Amino acid sequence: QVQLAESGGGVVQAGGSLRLSCAASGRTRGTDTMGWFRQAPGKEREFVAAIAWSGGSTYYADSVKGRFTISRDNAKNTVYLQMNSLKPEDTADYYCATDRTTRIRPSVLRAAYDYWGQGTQVTVSS
Repeated sequence: QVQLAESGGGVVQAGGSLRLSCAASGRTRGTDTMGWFRQAPGKEREFVAAIAWSGGSTYYADSVKGRFTISRDNAKNTVYLQMNSLKPEDTADYYCATDRTTRIRPSVLRAAYDYWGQGTQVTVSS
């Protein structure tokens, strides 16, 4: 089992920044892909960003490209999501997840991820 704990959410004005963290514990492996997803009220959970175990491959949803940056510190079993230039439409619960299958590149599909955190809420006011 792997436990994931997100932190760093909050309320911020449009144009502001937040950094989310996700600490992994339990039977973690440095080779797992880590991803961030988000779910706004009344909407499906959607892919935001993912990073391969080496940190060399990162993928982003078009809606966040150029504004969000995903990174990881394998020594700390932690993945980060730096969110800049936040918009009201970024308001959602943000979840981190881990994919234990070795893939050519990180997956953007929810079903590919095996373990999920409880989420952290991000609210962007206009």
